[in-house]
Amino acid sequence: MEFGFGSGVLTGLRTDTAGVNTPVRFGALQDVNVEFTGDIKELFATQQYPIDVARGKTKITGKAKVAEIKAQMYNELFFGETLSSGSLKFAWNESTTLGTGAASYTVSFAGSTPLVDQGVFYVANGNQLTPVSSGPSTSGQYAFVPSTGVYSFSTFDASTGVLVNYTYHVSTGFNIGGINPLMGNTPQFQATLMQQFENNQVVLVLYKCVSSRLTFPTRIDDYVIQDLDFSAFANAAGNVFSWNSSN
Repeated sequence: MEFGFGSGVLTGLRTDTAGVNTPVRFGALQDVNVEFTGDIKELFATQQYPIDVARGKTKITGKAKVAEIKAQMYNELFFGETLSSGSLKFAWNESTTLGTGAASYTVSFAGSTPLVDQGVFYVANGNQLTPVSSGPSTSGQYAFVPSTGVYSFSTFDASTGVLVNYTYHVSTGFNIGGINPLMGNTPQFQATLMQQFENNQVVLVLYKCVSSRLTFPTRIDDYVIQDLDFSAFANAAGNVFSWNSSN
């Protein structure tokens, strides 16, 4: 007698690209649900109940909930775009107190261009300042130069505490450059699910899958648990799945 317990291990191996592809592990896997669903056709004659029943179209769908944030997984199994080194960072509420006179402030990551302004706020009350193209002349105005990372303010805001926000680039991490491909371009992958309990293993291989849904849900007081939905179909050899168990 065999039982199952726990979320198991799930990997995806891209199959539609040439060369040696790296298997992607679904990190911090929360749960996986694979469903085999068939259309049942009933044959009726003059009696109330069917005289025969047969299964028609059958589909395999799956959903994995995963907590690890991994650009390689997003790209290999859903987007199929170019995965590059380097990433965008967000400097959130970088705090400074402006000097006297026509004050200016150079951000901490001024050399990590290109920079994009994401808003300036007063420390005292949280009110947002208004950006202008150049020469801020009244209280509550500021100008930003993306090439130098310099914020400038009017004399009316001298000696005031502000919080600056901007994005900048670093050489670490990864980024996915999303383009607008033609319809039909779809990454394909083989999914392998292993569930082990009490020295027994269940291994399910879905030879060819495509993903239909990827989510990134944030919550105020919880972890980000992402959903990856997928469907399985036959590969070129006509194989759909392999389901293996100890009993």
